[in-house]
Amino acid sequence: MSVVVITGVSRGLGHEMAKEFAAAGHIVGGCGRSPKELRVLQDLLGSEHDFQTVSVSEDSQVESWAQSILDKYGPPDILINNAAVINSNAPLWEIAADEFQRVVDVNIAGIASTIRHFVPAMVARRSGTIVNFSSGWGRSVSAKVAPYCASKWAVEGLTQALALELPDGMAAVPLNPGVINTDMLQSCFGSGADGYPRAARWATIAVPYILALSADDNGQPLSVPGF
Repeated sequence: MSVVVITGVSRGLGHEMAKEFAAAGHIVGGCGRSPKELRVLQDLLGSEHDFQTVSVSEDSQVESWAQSILDKYGPPDILINNAAVINSNAPLWEIAADEFQRVVDVNIAGIASTIRHFVPAMVARRSGTIVNFSSGWGRSVSAKVAPYCASKWAVEGLTQALALELPDGMAAVPLNPGVINTDMLQSCFGSGADGYPRAARWATIAVPYILALSADDNGQPLSVPGF
């Protein structure tokens, strides 16, 4: 049984991963921005798990959440930075400064905050895996999603640098989840997102794949197979 911490469990990939990890017998500590959805998830999975309302773009909120999870469960075996936002489809010069900043605050600074507040305990134990969700757009680009692409390219570099700093026995992996029909994909592709697999089916493949990651994968840019 592992302790798995996941950001962004209110919906989409994070929501389905939380359910899949719990079904496999693991303890899940998660956060999201929708209290209603988190209550539903808490009721569904039970009191042995812990879901809290947190904005990862607010470092003080992440600090408080991390301390409560560490006090309750100890250092996580797996830390999954899944929470992310995407800009509205537009050329870069049409994207407002506050919208660009929000992408940076959630997708990059949010990951740094969870690392800042969870990873020292993992390092002290000298074990654990940090999985930072990247994207196909963290290794390639498309028009009208420049801020999102920039943030995911940053995730790749941040994670590979982090991998060099970890002690033997640990791993940090930038993981491309693949193309999955979520609210985020629908915001980009519209009805074209319907041709891609749903998050629930993706989670049945992604969760065992993440559980199998080891120190041998440290720093490797990986992708969930089949997606």
